[in-house]
Amino acid sequence: MAAPGLRAQMDSLLLQLLRDLEELEAKRAALNARVEEGWFSLSKARYAMGAKSVGPLQYASRMEPQVCVYTSEAQDGLQKVWVVRASAQTPEEVGPREAALRRRKGLSRTPEPESSPAPRDPLNWFGILVPHSLRHAQASFREGLQLAADMASLQIRIDWGQSQLRGLQEKLKQLEPQSA
Repeated sequence: MAAPGLRAQMDSLLLQLLRDLEELEAKRAALNARVEEGWFSLSKARYAMGAKSVGPLQYASRMEPQVCVYTSEAQDGLQKVWVVRASAQTPEEVGPREAALRRRKGLSRTPEPESSPAPRDPLNWFGILVPHSLRHAQASFREGLQLAADMASLQIRIDWGQSQLRGLQEKLKQLEPQSA
Protein backbone atom coordinates (compact mmCIF):
# COMPACT_ATOMS: atom_id res chain seq x y z
CA MET A 1 0.00 0.00 0.00
CA ALA A 2 2.77 2.44 0.87
CA ALA A 3 4.89 1.34 -2.08
CA PRO A 4 3.12 3.52 -4.72
CA GLY A 5 3.46 6.59 -2.48
CA LEU A 6 7.13 5.77 -1.89
CA ARG A 7 7.73 5.34 -5.61
CA ALA A 8 6.07 8.70 -6.36
CA GLN A 9 8.24 10.34 -3.69
CA MET A 10 11.34 8.70 -5.18
CA ASP A 11 10.37 9.91 -8.65
CA SER A 12 9.94 13.51 -7.54
CA LEU A 13 13.21 13.37 -5.58
CA LEU A 14 15.02 11.89 -8.56
CA LEU A 15 13.68 14.60 -10.88
CA GLN A 16 14.81 17.31 -8.44
CA LEU A 17 18.21 15.64 -8.20
CA LEU A 18 18.57 15.60 -11.98
CA ARG A 19 17.58 19.30 -12.18
CA ASP A 20 20.18 20.11 -9.53
CA LEU A 21 22.84 18.12 -11.38
CA GLU A 22 22.02 19.95 -14.61
CA GLU A 23 22.26 23.30 -12.81
CA LEU A 24 25.58 22.25 -11.24
CA GLU A 25 26.98 21.37 -14.65
CA ALA A 26 25.91 24.75 -16.04
CA LYS A 27 27.51 26.56 -13.09
CA ARG A 28 30.74 24.57 -13.54
CA ALA A 29 30.89 25.61 -17.17
CA ALA A 30 30.25 29.24 -16.21
CA LEU A 31 32.92 29.07 -13.49
CA ASN A 32 35.46 27.66 -15.94
CA ALA A 33 34.60 30.42 -18.41
CA ARG A 34 34.96 33.15 -15.74
CA VAL A 35 38.31 31.84 -14.50
CA GLU A 36 39.62 31.45 -18.05
CA GLU A 37 38.43 34.97 -18.87
CA GLY A 38 40.08 36.31 -15.71
CA TRP A 39 43.46 34.76 -16.49
CA PHE A 40 43.25 35.96 -20.09
CA SER A 41 42.49 39.51 -18.94
CA LEU A 42 45.34 39.30 -16.45
CA SER A 43 47.73 38.30 -19.21
CA LYS A 44 46.47 41.25 -21.31
CA ALA A 45 47.20 43.57 -18.37
CA ARG A 46 50.70 42.12 -18.03
CA TYR A 47 51.30 42.71 -21.71
CA ALA A 48 50.02 46.31 -21.49
CA MET A 49 51.85 47.26 -18.28
CA GLY A 50 54.89 45.06 -18.57
CA ALA A 51 55.50 41.65 -17.02
CA LYS A 52 57.20 43.11 -13.94
CA SER A 53 54.46 45.67 -13.29
CA VAL A 54 51.80 43.06 -12.57
CA GLY A 55 53.13 40.46 -10.19
CA PRO A 56 53.68 39.46 -6.58
CA LEU A 57 56.19 42.26 -5.99
CA GLN A 58 53.36 44.80 -6.16
CA TYR A 59 51.24 43.10 -3.50
CA ALA A 60 50.65 45.03 -0.30
CA SER A 61 52.67 43.99 2.73
CA ARG A 62 49.47 43.64 4.75
CA MET A 63 46.53 42.25 2.80
CA GLU A 64 42.95 42.46 3.96
CA PRO A 65 40.14 40.24 2.66
CA GLN A 66 37.72 41.80 0.21
CA VAL A 67 35.04 39.15 0.74
CA CYS A 68 34.05 36.70 3.46
CA VAL A 69 32.49 33.28 2.97
CA TYR A 70 29.68 32.37 5.38
CA THR A 71 27.68 29.22 5.91
CA SER A 72 24.36 28.79 7.63
CA GLU A 73 22.06 25.90 8.29
CA ALA A 74 18.50 26.15 7.03
CA GLN A 75 15.43 24.73 8.77
CA ASP A 76 15.55 21.53 6.73
CA GLY A 77 19.15 20.85 7.82
CA LEU A 78 20.83 21.88 4.56
CA GLN A 79 23.78 24.25 4.66
CA LYS A 80 23.89 27.36 2.50
CA VAL A 81 27.14 29.01 1.44
CA TRP A 82 27.30 32.66 0.41
CA VAL A 83 29.88 35.37 -0.23
CA VAL A 84 29.63 38.79 1.44
CA ARG A 85 31.80 41.85 0.84
CA ALA A 86 34.14 42.40 3.77
CA SER A 87 33.04 46.02 4.18
CA ALA A 88 29.41 44.99 4.76
CA GLN A 89 28.60 44.77 8.44
CA THR A 90 26.97 41.71 9.92
CA PRO A 91 24.11 42.25 12.39
CA GLU A 92 26.44 41.49 15.31
CA GLU A 93 28.74 44.38 14.34
CA VAL A 94 25.97 46.99 14.11
CA GLY A 95 25.25 48.89 17.30
CA PRO A 96 27.24 50.62 20.02
CA ARG A 97 30.91 49.73 20.24
CA GLU A 98 31.04 49.93 24.04
CA ALA A 99 28.43 49.24 26.65
CA ALA A 100 29.92 51.76 29.10
CA LEU A 101 28.87 55.35 29.80
CA ARG A 102 30.73 58.16 28.10
CA ARG A 103 32.21 61.16 29.91
CA ARG A 104 31.15 64.32 28.13
CA LYS A 105 33.26 66.87 30.00
CA GLY A 106 36.78 66.85 31.29
CA LEU A 107 38.71 65.49 28.33
CA SER A 108 40.48 68.17 26.32
CA ARG A 109 42.00 65.92 23.65
CA THR A 110 40.16 64.88 20.56
CA PRO A 111 39.21 61.22 20.14
CA GLU A 112 41.37 59.23 17.74
CA PRO A 113 39.75 57.83 14.62
CA GLU A 114 39.14 54.10 14.50
CA SER A 115 41.93 52.07 12.96
CA SER A 116 39.77 49.83 10.76
CA PRO A 117 38.91 51.77 7.61
CA ALA A 118 37.01 50.16 4.76
CA PRO A 119 39.14 47.74 2.74
CA ARG A 120 40.99 49.40 -0.10
CA ASP A 121 40.82 48.25 -3.69
CA PRO A 122 43.75 45.90 -4.45
CA LEU A 123 44.01 47.33 -7.97
CA ASN A 124 45.64 50.39 -6.40
CA TRP A 125 48.68 48.22 -5.65
CA PHE A 126 49.47 48.34 -9.37
CA GLY A 127 49.14 52.09 -9.77
CA ILE A 128 46.43 54.69 -10.03
CA LEU A 129 45.64 54.31 -13.73
CA VAL A 130 45.39 50.57 -14.28
CA PRO A 131 44.33 49.10 -17.62
CA HIS A 132 40.73 48.10 -18.15
CA SER A 133 41.82 44.50 -18.64
CA LEU A 134 43.04 44.38 -15.02
CA ARG A 135 39.67 45.63 -13.77
CA HIS A 136 37.98 43.09 -16.03
CA ALA A 137 40.14 40.32 -14.55
CA GLN A 138 39.15 41.37 -11.03
CA ALA A 139 35.46 41.35 -11.95
CA SER A 140 35.78 37.92 -13.59
CA PHE A 141 37.43 36.43 -10.52
CA ARG A 142 34.77 37.96 -8.24
CA GLU A 143 32.01 36.44 -10.37
CA GLY A 144 33.87 33.14 -10.24
CA LEU A 145 34.00 33.30 -6.46
CA GLN A 146 30.24 33.84 -6.29
CA LEU A 147 29.70 30.93 -8.67
CA ALA A 148 31.93 28.73 -6.50
CA ALA A 149 29.82 29.52 -3.42
CA ASP A 150 26.64 28.74 -5.37
CA MET A 151 28.17 25.47 -6.53
CA ALA A 152 29.09 24.52 -2.96
CA SER A 153 25.49 25.08 -1.82
CA LEU A 154 24.19 23.13 -4.78
CA GLN A 155 26.61 20.26 -4.13
CA ILE A 156 25.42 20.07 -0.51
CA ARG A 157 21.81 19.91 -1.76
CA ILE A 158 22.74 17.17 -4.25
CA ASP A 159 24.48 15.09 -1.56
CA TRP A 160 21.42 15.47 0.68
CA GLY A 161 19.14 14.40 -2.19
CA GLN A 162 21.28 11.34 -2.89
CA SER A 163 21.16 10.26 0.75
CA GLN A 164 17.38 10.76 0.82
CA LEU A 165 17.04 8.70 -2.37
CA ARG A 166 19.15 5.87 -0.89
CA GLY A 167 16.99 5.89 2.24
CA LEU A 168 13.81 5.64 0.16
CA GLN A 169 15.30 2.79 -1.88
CA GLU A 170 16.08 0.88 1.34
CA LYS A 171 12.52 1.41 2.60
CA LEU A 172 11.16 0.17 -0.72
CA LYS A 173 13.37 -2.94 -0.58
CA GLN A 174 12.08 -3.69 2.90
CA LEU A 175 8.43 -3.28 1.84
CA GLU A 176 8.63 -5.36 -1.36
CA PRO A 177 9.58 -8.73 0.22
CA GLN A 178 6.75 -8.33 2.73
CA SER A 179 4.12 -7.72 0.07
CA ALA A 180 5.29 -10.58 -2.20
